Amino acid sequence: MMNNSSASLIRKVFAKVLTLIFFGLAVVIVLSLLLHIVEGILNKSNITEVFLSSINTGIIALAVFELALIINKEYSGPIEDDKKDAVASLRETLPRFIGTVCVALSLEGLIMVIKYSQLDLAGNLYYPVAIIISTALLLSALGLFVYLTDKRS
Repeated sequence: MMNNSSASLIRKVFAKVLTLIFFGLAVVIVLSLLLHIVEGILNKSNITEVFLSSINTGIIALAVFELALIINKEYSGPIEDDKKDAVASLRETLPRFIGTVCVALSLEGLIMVIKYSQLDLAGNLYYPVAIIISTALLLSALGLFVYLTDKRS
């Protein structure tokens, strides 16, 4: 059985390592995004497609960055068993991350709607509609979670 100080040290080390990995991934995604934009402009590609896919990549980078911030905030500090319960901890961090994921999913669905309508692929609109409906359900579930875990009610 580990004592509290060694468990805290292991937790902090893993939190820092995972935070650095996710920060690094976010940086690589942003660099890839910038390279994609420059290549698209230099190759005189369809600028609309370049920027639409760039928005999608930027949102993914933001979600990865947000995840790194959450890991750093939640797991780098001291273990507080009696100060805060798990639900209160989730209530602080989950809405921001789920909000970022919802933005990413809704933008992906909207980009797919635009792309499919430009290419006259109306039969494929089921996929973006399913993404948008899933996003709405995820946001509704988050709202229900926040409502049900509110200490005032």
